[in-house]
Amino acid sequence: MQSIENLLTEISNLIWGYPLLILLFGTHLFLTIRLKFIQRFIGKAIKISLKRNKEGKGDISQFGALTTALAATIGTGNIVGVSTAIASGGPGAVFWMWLTGVFGIATKYSEALLSVKYRIELNDGSFAGGPMYVLEKGLNKKWLGIIFAALTSVTAFGIGNMVQANSISVLVHDSIGISPWITGLILSVLTAFVIIGGIKSIAKVCEALVPFMAVFYVLGCIILLLMNIETLPESFLLIINSAFTGQAAIGGFLGAGMKEAVRFGIARGLFSNESGLGSAPIVAAAAQTKNPVRQALVSSTGTFWDTVVVCAFTGLVIVNSFEWQNGLNGAVLTKTSFSDIPVIGPTILTIGLMTFVFSTILGWSYYGEKSIEYLIGTKAVLPYRYLWVVMVFIGSIVSLNLVWTFADITNGLMAIPNLIALLFLNKVLVSETKKYLWEENLDSE
Repeated sequence: MQSIENLLTEISNLIWGYPLLILLFGTHLFLTIRLKFIQRFIGKAIKISLKRNKEGKGDISQFGALTTALAATIGTGNIVGVSTAIASGGPGAVFWMWLTGVFGIATKYSEALLSVKYRIELNDGSFAGGPMYVLEKGLNKKWLGIIFAALTSVTAFGIGNMVQANSISVLVHDSIGISPWITGLILSVLTAFVIIGGIKSIAKVCEALVPFMAVFYVLGCIILLLMNIETLPESFLLIINSAFTGQAAIGGFLGAGMKEAVRFGIARGLFSNESGLGSAPIVAAAAQTKNPVRQALVSSTGTFWDTVVVCAFTGLVIVNSFEWQNGLNGAVLTKTSFSDIPVIGPTILTIGLMTFVFSTILGWSYYGEKSIEYLIGTKAVLPYRYLWVVMVFIGSIVSLNLVWTFADITNGLMAIPNLIALLFLNKVLVSETKKYLWEENLDSE
């Protein structure tokens, strides 16, 4: 088993190496330029995203689609992933993570646009879309769509289900001593209560949960920063300066130069906001929207909130704690950084992680469900939901190093067919953006 785990780790490191990082970030840059810096419309996008009224055909509101996507996107990567980047790449990694979010807005916009444009209406009146339909209908490459859907369905059970459930059960056990099987049972019941009702039920819960968890966490981070405000200017300058000069990550002797800051900042930023991986567009296709561009703008705000805001605040808190100088890494570094402020810090971290992880389970259930539906048909949806609930319980009580590593691999492989669609259909992106946004026809159908 250890040999298998070591092999999968090597494969994961290879997949998430420089070629994929360059391809992902290069796509961010290409689409930013091709779409004339679409990020300048982020204010308009946020304004549209806050509307909850029905604006066109679809299953859920634009706000519901956004919060469901955010539910799946905002997770442990926003908390533990940031600390890993800082420990490996130094404080400068926070800057490159933030920059990845800024440019990733263009890719998230593009994914959603294509998914809405090429979505289909099923016999029951519901909608289905995502990279698999874009690859089939837009590029006439159904075989690539099948590969993407298969990878997504596998990834969903790993990174979106079992490892998330395991994170909650371990956290609760370490914090208040509750047995993992009890946590697993409660979590399974809560998950079943939400997902059996389908996307409308999931979106309804996410519309309430996601704004609360994001605002609570960010406000908590602000409180922590204000309580250590005397060192905040120094920390902020350290992040900016070490992004270009490099800064040792451990005690000033070992650690990261600029190369490592760039590598780990970009890698963790991409992993956190999922721009380019192709997951979020699946729920964007269910949105009630007048045209593809309108929903694309709404979806693009997901990357803004995830990385430009939430990850940035996490990074500031961790850097400002200066615990990263003590050789800590991952969850230990995060926990130590937040525990510097008794009561408030651990409370913010615990509630933040629990809500982030549970929402991820809900969001990814829909991604996996639509992928199975594409591969097998609608008859597989209900059995899939029941299986999802069972796997939540199993994930809560077993060790998951192997599952996490395997899910890491399939998650990275998901990006390749999705990026192929984005790059080869860039003329469609420009044409649709010109028609609805640049020519000011956002209210047209």
